[in-house]
Order: sequence, then structure tokens, then C-alpha cells
Amino acid sequence: MRPARRDTPRTLPARLLAGLAALIGLVVVGALCPGAAQAQSPAVRSAGVPSPDAQAAGLHISDGRLLEGNGDDFVMRGVNHAHTWYPGETQSLADVKALGANSVRVVLSDGHRWSENGPADVAAVIEQCKANRLICVLEVHDTTGYGEDAAAGTLDHAADYWIGLKDVLAGQEDYVIVNIGNEPWGNTDPAGWTEPTVAAVKKLRAAGLQHTIMVDAPNWGQDWQGVMRANARSVYDADPTGNLIFSIHMYSVFDTAQEITDYLNAFVDAELPILIGEFGGPADQYGDPDEDTMMATAEQLRLGYLAWSWSGNTDPVLDLALDFDPSRLSGWGERIFHGVNGIAQTSKEATVYGGGAPDDTEAPTAPGTPSATAVTDTSVTLGWAAATDDTAVTGYDVVLVGDGTGTTVASSTTTTATVTGLTAATTYTFAVHARDAAGNRSARSATVEVTTDEGGGTPGGTCSVGYRVVGEWPGGFQGEIAVRNTGGAAVGPWTLAFAFADGQTVTNMWGGTATQEAGAVSVAPASYTATIPAGGTVTLGFTAQKGADNTAPTAFSLNGAACATP
Repeated sequence: MRPARRDTPRTLPARLLAGLAALIGLVVVGALCPGAAQAQSPAVRSAGVPSPDAQAAGLHISDGRLLEGNGDDFVMRGVNHAHTWYPGETQSLADVKALGANSVRVVLSDGHRWSENGPADVAAVIEQCKANRLICVLEVHDTTGYGEDAAAGTLDHAADYWIGLKDVLAGQEDYVIVNIGNEPWGNTDPAGWTEPTVAAVKKLRAAGLQHTIMVDAPNWGQDWQGVMRANARSVYDADPTGNLIFSIHMYSVFDTAQEITDYLNAFVDAELPILIGEFGGPADQYGDPDEDTMMATAEQLRLGYLAWSWSGNTDPVLDLALDFDPSRLSGWGERIFHGVNGIAQTSKEATVYGGGAPDDTEAPTAPGTPSATAVTDTSVTLGWAAATDDTAVTGYDVVLVGDGTGTTVASSTTTTATVTGLTAATTYTFAVHARDAAGNRSARSATVEVTTDEGGGTPGGTCSVGYRVVGEWPGGFQGEIAVRNTGGAAVGPWTLAFAFADGQTVTNMWGGTATQEAGAVSVAPASYTATIPAGGTVTLGFTAQKGADNTAPTAFSLNGAACATP
């Protein structure tokens, strides 16, 4: 069973939250102004708090920036991964690395709410991060929504968990950041967040942990009442090492450019370190987050971001990859990895791994010409000779070539990859690029043409649709529709059509807009799903009313052409 997306509940309409956030921002702006920061610093220093630079062991904070042990800036470009719920999905770390990420935030449990991730498991996660040359943010998820969600644990309990892992974490300061607790306060009396946050930070430092510590905001991480923003200076000054970074989670509360830029700039202006520790882009019933501004502002200010989440959400609208398959990125995944200001375009590997240095501008050599090692009616496995690089080749991108351009359809850390979702009896042209540790991309390899097998019974359209019921309750249900473009060219804009047989009625949809007449449903795309790339997939989620029966639709069409239904 997929765990519920518990860490971003929104109990007030987004526009109301946005207005409150703007109002409170005006009230607390003085708390984060540069003048206030400069005025307090000498007093803090005279009280015996050492300069952050004096404590620079591994990843650390200096002048409001996250730095590596050698003093180089480190800007996170990565994703969240739900390890505690999917402990068997260890390949995910290699997959997100192959797509260009330089960091990953890993969901763990301290045992309060879910099964505890013990020392051996956490040590293995750290080693997997290091093996894949990723900076590892470890977080306890059990604290989510404390004060509002009765099942949530305390930051103090989470701090004890980290102290119990002290031997595992020791010596990993170059590679690991400790995120004390995920979204550790709900919307009930969020002012109560400050004192336990300070106490947890002090407890960890008293126990001897020297890692950079990350703290999440209240209001389920979105700080729409401005509590973290108003108290950030006092929380930061509570850390005697100065190695503390704030994490804001941006979902539908942050649906305008002004809200996003105001919030992030307030911290930057005050020289207080911050990153976007989680964010979403797909619209839902609460609003439409402005992910374009989030990513553009993070790049402009050189702040980190970690998208939610790789795969496995109960509400799959936020899955970057469908069913943990890196070759099946959702529209959200394509935006994060391959879009403007996305991971492939902006990520630089941590220099502790020997990559990402500013002077590394040499791209790898082109890989060898790919050859088809296995062909079916819907897939092909390709292999090629390895590329070389002056530092290290870290991955390969398989591209579908058409009209002089290449669309990435698979990524791999080895010299083989399987491309799926193809159309029977169709000729495709593929090539391969290599990537190095600094993100440099090689010239394209020579191309290979592959014709898929004829197969049998496949409709003539270039699409396939997967439909499933995520959950049911008396009188209603939640469904998911995954629309895959199996053709060789992008599709967009598009209209999806299908029909319910038992009087089901769509009440809400994300990823698209549904109109319905009797049982016939027509879906138009949202802005972020308007184009389905060749070989790509967009996922629609919806809730609906139902009667006693809930028969699944049996036929779908995209722009009038019938789609396969696996």
C-alpha cells in the first residue's frame, strides 16, 4: 500500500493562506533585515559563539551560504526519496544520479509512527549515496504535522534518534546533512515551533554532532504564518557551530511569484541560509504552485531545491517517475529534470567526489554507436561502447532523434539501457550522450535505426493509457490515468476521451480539466501537462462519485485516435 502524502496537508484555501503570508511578512520583515543581522552578530561573537569558518569540517555554513569543506559553494539540485516506505527501491539513488541530481533527501523513521530505520539501514543508505556521488540529506518523517496530527512525534524524540545514530554519522560530515524532523508543526499554534526547534538543535550539538543541521518550517512546512521567518535569527544563533540551514516547503501556498521571491530574498538579505527542501508543481484542489518562479529564483539566488518526490506517492500527481521507473518520467518529472532551470541544466556534483569543479569544462568523448541487443513490439534494449572523460563519466542519456533534435527517452549509469513504451512495427532512430561529474555533456554518438516487432492487436494510435483505482469509499473513489505517448513526436495540446459505464461522475481532477456529459468524459491538459514528449507520460489524478458498481473504462482516445490499454 502506498503511504499517504501526509506532509503537505492544506487546511485553508491557498489564496487565503497567501494573503495571510503576505500580511505577516510585512509584520516580521524587520526580524530578517540585514541591519538586524549585522547588529546582533558582534554580541553573539562576544558571547563566545565561534565563527562558522572556525568550525568548517565538511559541509558547513558561512555568510549565509552552504559550503563544502574546501570552501566551495554547494547548491543542491535533487529530489526526495521515500526510503522508509520503500526500503527495497535502492536503485532509485542511482537513477536520480543518472538523471543529473547532485543530492537526495531520504525519508527515514525514528520508530514513533513507522518502522524505525536502524543503524545498519542508515549506514547502508549513506554508503549508497556516496557510491552514487550524491550529498545525502537524512530526515525523520514521524514529526510531520505535530500539534495538529495526533499521530506525529516530537522533535525531541527525533533528536534522540539522531543521537542514537551518532556512531553511524561520525565522519560523514562531508556527505550528510541531518534534517531533524520533517514539517514538525501543523497549523495549530505554530508559534510553538520555535522553542522545541531550538531545544533539539542544542541537544544535538551537546551530544557532539558536528554535521550541518537542517530545520523545517511549521504550518506543514510552508510557514504561511511567518513563524520561521520571524524567529529564524534566534534559532540560527542557538547553534554554537553556526552550521544550520532553514528549509521551506513550497506547495499551493506559494502560488504567486511575489510570495516566492519575497520569502527567499528575506533570508538571503539577512545572510541566513535557506533552501527549498520540498516543492510541488502540479495543481490540486488547493491551488496551483508557481514552480517556474521557485526554480528560477533558486537558480538566480544560488539556493538549493529538492523536488517532491521520486515515486510512490498515494496521490501520484507528485511522482517524478512512474512506478520507480526512470524511463517513465511524468510531466512533473520532465519539468524537474529536463526543464528550464531544471536539474540537468543547473546541477553540479559536489567537489568532495572530485567533480563539479568550476574549471572542469571538458566534455566526455562521444559514446560508441549504439546497437540493439533486444527488440520487442514495444521496447528495445541498446548497448554501446563507453565514453571517456578527464575526470569520470557518471551517466548516459539515450535520445530519440527526430527533425535534428534529440529527446531523452532513457538514462543509465551503465552502457546499456532499455527504452519502453514504443509502438509496434515502427522505425525509431536512437543515439547516446555521455555526462561527466561536472555536468558536461558529450557530443551525440552515431545513430542507430531500430524497427519494433509487429506484435498483435495494438491499436493504430500512438498512445497507451493505464487506468487504476487508487482508493474507494462509500459513494466515491480516487482514480489515476497515466497517458503515455508511444509515438516518435511530442503530442500537444491534447484531448483525452473515455466513458464511464456505471454513472460515475468526476468531482475534481489534477493534471487536467474534465468536462462530462452523462458517462462521456473529455479531459483537457493543465499548463504543465500540455505537451507529452515522445516516449513520455503524463499522469492525471481525480476523485469521483460512484454508485454500487465502479467498472473501469475500457476504451480511451487521444485527439481522436484509439489508445492501447495494457
